[in-house]
Amino acid sequence: MSNLKITQTKSVISEKQNQRDTLRTLGLKKIGQSVVREDRPEVLGMIRTVAHLVIVEEVD
Repeated sequence: MSNLKITQTKSVISEKQNQRDTLRTLGLKKIGQSVVREDRPEVLGMIRTVAHLVIVEEVD
């Protein structure tokens, strides 16, 4: 299974609370921070929730 590199590109200020919580659950706290997560349905759902705040890249 492949991995996804998720990078936060925008601030969570003025975003809904569930979007803030989703970013925190993914492990993102600061703009420019990146995390690598497994390509799973749960992670893809979280990415869909905050798609306007992050950039997603596929890594091996």
